[in-house]
Amino acid sequence: MARRERYELVFVHPDASAPAAEDITEDIVVVHRTDSSGPGGHPVYADDTGIVRAEISDRAEVRMLASGGHQVHSSTVHARPVT
Repeated sequence: MARRERYELVFVHPDASAPAAEDITEDIVVVHRTDSSGPGGHPVYADDTGIVRAEISDRAEVRMLASGGHQVHSSTVHARPVT
C-alpha cells in the first residue's frame, strides 16, 4: 500500500462553556512525510517549520511527537489525507 505524502492534522477544541456541536473549533495544520519513522514504525510527518510532528499509521492513527521540551499536545487529533 502506498503511503500518503501529505495529511491535514485536525486539532479539535471544544468550547467548555458551550457544549453544542456548533461551538467546536478546529485548527488545521498541513504536514508532509519525512524520511523518519516513529516509535511505532510508521512514517513521521511534519509541518514546514518542523515544530508540529506526528507519526501517522496506514489507518490514519495519529501519535503526536514532541519536537521540543514542555510541549503538551491536544488529545483530539485526526488525520485527513490531502490529495
